[in-house]
Amino acid sequence: MALLKLIPSYKDYLWGGHRLAEEYGKEYDGEILAESWELSCHPDGPSRIANGSYKGKTLEEYIEAEGRQVLGSHCARFRGFPILIKFIDAKQNLSIQVHPDNRYALKNEGQYGKTEMWYIMDAKEGAFLYYGFKKEISQEEFSERIKKDTLLEVLNAVPVQKGDALFIESGTIHAIGKDILIAEIQQNSNVTYRVYDYGRVGKDGKKRDLHIEKALAVTNRVPIIKSGKSYPHVSDCDYFTVDKLNLDGRMMKKVEGTVGEESFVSILMLDGRGTITCGKETVEYKKGDSLFLGAGSGTYEIEGSCDALITTIRENAGLVRIGIDIGREHTRIGLVDMNHKLLAHKMIPTQREKYPEEIIRNIGETVLGLMEEQGIAMDQCAGAGVGVSGRIDHKKGVVLDADDISWKEVPLGELLTQYLPVPLIVSDDSDFAALGAACLV
Repeated sequence: MALLKLIPSYKDYLWGGHRLAEEYGKEYDGEILAESWELSCHPDGPSRIANGSYKGKTLEEYIEAEGRQVLGSHCARFRGFPILIKFIDAKQNLSIQVHPDNRYALKNEGQYGKTEMWYIMDAKEGAFLYYGFKKEISQEEFSERIKKDTLLEVLNAVPVQKGDALFIESGTIHAIGKDILIAEIQQNSNVTYRVYDYGRVGKDGKKRDLHIEKALAVTNRVPIIKSGKSYPHVSDCDYFTVDKLNLDGRMMKKVEGTVGEESFVSILMLDGRGTITCGKETVEYKKGDSLFLGAGSGTYEIEGSCDALITTIRENAGLVRIGIDIGREHTRIGLVDMNHKLLAHKMIPTQREKYPEEIIRNIGETVLGLMEEQGIAMDQCAGAGVGVSGRIDHKKGVVLDADDISWKEVPLGELLTQYLPVPLIVSDDSDFAALGAACLV
């Protein structure tokens, strides 16, 4: 199936309203509907499929059954599904918060960081949100203002209206204000550090947790400098590219597009009604619907009236690869660009007397440190290859038997991806030696 209509997961956070059910047709009977996760493979809220042979299955189950090629070649650099798309109804102010970058989040949370963008679907007159600082402040001042509840004095309050878009890079302090309806496209992460929460209490009657120490470590304490580098897109970065589509149903009532092998296409309907056809399949859409077209689906046609956000994943230029050779005495690590040029390398003792988990943790942390020294972000990494002398289950990434380092049945791939969330290949080091020689020919 190339054309999927999705069923979202719902969140009842205390600051939410009920407009997503009342105005966007979300089938939800609770009192508060703060968020609907429209395109999600995140375990905290997976979206499900509403039509076809995969009806009732999660989107992740569909991808596992059909193969990762449905995501497209540009997604090969990601360990899992790259993005999460949601609707947000803020009846009350959200907490002042910040998201970490990939490096910090992987080290401290075991998952990706979070860069996101907001598209304002609706906002009452006078609505605003917080977006960065008015001026540069020191970490000491930041900490002191949090303690004294004066942080809002130095935050940049931005009035917003329907149609505005903001890009929130990881490390940017921010908060959605009350009476705003938003479509959010973000990295596939649920890591948030709360800095200030207006003294509110959760369902348990206790004040919600703050994450001051972590927020101090990751926040960029400078004003936001707006950039036009996304043009002509609504938003464009290494994690997602977002474009706006408008059909008025009169002068413009039909548009045709193509889904190539490079990326899937997500279509989020902000308004309107009509049909989408791809191949022999036709699906009706309405305001609030979310649709997924797998990579390689070919030509599709949207007919009717609509405001929609179309999200794809673009190619990431300047990718690097990680090479790791685990030897009896030493482990060698190298960073190589796409032209096979060695950018940096390091050798560390293998310390085979330690447990495999300790050795693998040391390797993972060393790689992360080497990348940080070189200023290479995790999203610039296309993948990693790990060589070990011994018998390897290549499919599972398991070292079955490696006498040199006394390993048996060690899930090397699974353990190492906790530190390096990229496509990873584990093989006998003789195979990698042959491949390396071939690259030099």
